[in-house]
Amino acid sequence: MTASLSGMTLPSWASHLESKLAPPPLLPVQAFVDTLDLDLNTDVLAHADEARAWLADAGLREADQAGFDADLRLARAVRESLRTMIGRNTGGPPLTEAELRSLERVTSQAALRLQVSADGLVALGTGGGAKRLADGLAGLLLAVRDAQADGSWDRLKLCGNPDCRWAFYDGSRSRQGAWCEMASCGNRLKNRSLRARRAQAS
Repeated sequence: MTASLSGMTLPSWASHLESKLAPPPLLPVQAFVDTLDLDLNTDVLAHADEARAWLADAGLREADQAGFDADLRLARAVRESLRTMIGRNTGGPPLTEAELRSLERVTSQAALRLQVSADGLVALGTGGGAKRLADGLAGLLLAVRDAQADGSWDRLKLCGNPDCRWAFYDGSRSRQGAWCEMASCGNRLKNRSLRARRAQAS
């Protein structure tokens, strides 16, 4: 099924997302984290050819740049750092030293610069030229920074099912969403809890 956002077809790099989509500034972050599907045991970044194509399609890295093996290791590490950052929105643990180290690699290697638009707005962006992975990943971190500033970041959450941990956008008024899909993960966890309570009572 092809997902859509406000009636528009999603770009191919986000086609694996089906529901609870983040708004465009955060959508690349959600799509990147959800390249690993723990429930289905699939990983877009597991195989070099598929990973190279996805990273290029998502605009995170030029496909023909050298040093892909090191870049792929960095991409996988940053993906888990971002997953932990999202988990913090529902009381998850702080980032580990290793998770922080991968993000520090991105911020130290990326070519960041101030940009001024025609209407006088000043923004921080990545440099021009051929896009290196560090620049693309820094763009994701800038999207996180902007979402933290405008209050939308805390709506990006991880599914409460520990076997899933899918990143989803909580668009509910109460901001109390806990599952990527209530019909699957939510009911599964509630039934598991109910069975455990009945077993303890008997």
